[in-house]
Amino acid sequence: MELKKNYNPDILTCISNLSSDEVFTPPEIAKLMLDNLPKEIWEDENIKFLDPVSKTGVFLREITSRLIDGLERKIPNLEKRINHILKNQVYGLSITELTSLISRRTLYCSKYANSEFSISKFNDVEGNIKLINSSHKWNSKNVCEFCNVGKELYNRNKKLENYAYSFIHEQNLGSIFDMRFDVIIGNPPYQMSDGGGGGGSAIPIYHKFIETAKKLSPKFLIMIIPSRWYSGGKGLDKFREEMLNDKRISKIFDFPNSSDCFPGVEIKGGVCYFLWEKDYSGECQITNINNNKKDLLKRPLLEKNLNFFIRYNKSISIIRKVLNFNENKFDKLVSPRRPYGISADFRGKKTQSKNDLRIYQNKGFGFIEQKKVNQGNKNIFKHKIFISKAYGAGESFPHQIINVPFYGKPGDICTETYLEIGPFKNKQECENTISYIKTKFFRFLVLMIKNTQNTSRSVYRLVPVQNFENKLDDKNLYKKYNLTENEIKFINDMIRPM
Repeated sequence: MELKKNYNPDILTCISNLSSDEVFTPPEIAKLMLDNLPKEIWEDENIKFLDPVSKTGVFLREITSRLIDGLERKIPNLEKRINHILKNQVYGLSITELTSLISRRTLYCSKYANSEFSISKFNDVEGNIKLINSSHKWNSKNVCEFCNVGKELYNRNKKLENYAYSFIHEQNLGSIFDMRFDVIIGNPPYQMSDGGGGGGSAIPIYHKFIETAKKLSPKFLIMIIPSRWYSGGKGLDKFREEMLNDKRISKIFDFPNSSDCFPGVEIKGGVCYFLWEKDYSGECQITNINNNKKDLLKRPLLEKNLNFFIRYNKSISIIRKVLNFNENKFDKLVSPRRPYGISADFRGKKTQSKNDLRIYQNKGFGFIEQKKVNQGNKNIFKHKIFISKAYGAGESFPHQIINVPFYGKPGDICTETYLEIGPFKNKQECENTISYIKTKFFRFLVLMIKNTQNTSRSVYRLVPVQNFENKLDDKNLYKKYNLTENEIKFINDMIRPM
């Protein structure tokens, strides 16, 4: 393959991500985020910018590039202009020693700000991109008071990275730079392992960077984060409530498929970036972006009588029609986690003895003595339905959203691999309910809340309960809720047949 003679790639497009928890921001996304700031900002020599979680320095570089153009009339001399911007307007906090070196190399053209190769000479190696060696603060429960991680995992040798990110671990942030920032922008780390689930469990931490940034009271705050906060979850319920009731959020750009934003990176539930304006109060401009197609609508972050965010603009009219019927919701029929108190790693006996129950478990079923079941006893000998608790997060469309449900006869139970739905009067009611669950209408409403692999009963909060004496299908449901051809097409585009 022939290369152009003057081909000069942007090095920041070539750097591999550290992980799906600490993702490098592509230059094009950084530019799109900065496009949301008022144009006059770039002509103001007094505006101060902070990236509190600098990894590659991409935000600082793009900010500097815009200021160089915007301040040309006020500071005509290019060298003086660059010196003024780098020493008085652009600041960063790095998350590790490695990213501090990369960020300085990106912004100053040298990993040491005081070297002969730096385009602006500072008196120290850091310049305005600082690396603060912060520490976790362990409480009586051996959990960090700032980020909630466990001491057992993160109380490490000083030579190892302890992931005590300075922006959320320093109590006196003002003393680091001794100034007030007008714009805070960044892409914070998303989560940290909590040691559970065989090492695969993690707690979110990105919300703590947003909470800290708001405390600094900037004029503008822009951050790119996972979209899982839309419906709450592990440690995010309070954060979700505060975000969705914050009328200072003027814009949200939502990527249901994370690879549309971060090529080659899978983040279950997608990602989003938002613009928070200190002096704004009103509805939010929501932009859905999928395969480079955009759908924009200005609307409240919270629909009436809902406490979670509806991400898809085209779904709003459908959901309003459904809610207008004021029907009971399906989540009341769904069990909590571990309906019979039995963990997912349980394996039942291979042969059934007298008084044994059949137990559906991971990859099949086994048998268990009834006396060993001490939870959910009231439903053991009733008709019910079982459905997997975990299934694909819906990151690509059309998608199935939930796994195939199946009938549980009296005497059947399950481990926490499944949720239980019911109980019902007879097997026919169960089969009719299963026909409802398999409809695109049902699974579309589940998708509106479900943005992770986990399918808790809360994802069924939008689904209305029907009369289960008869079999249900999409045609009759679309007619009942008076859906238009465009609304039906949208559902069909999102959900594939089960």
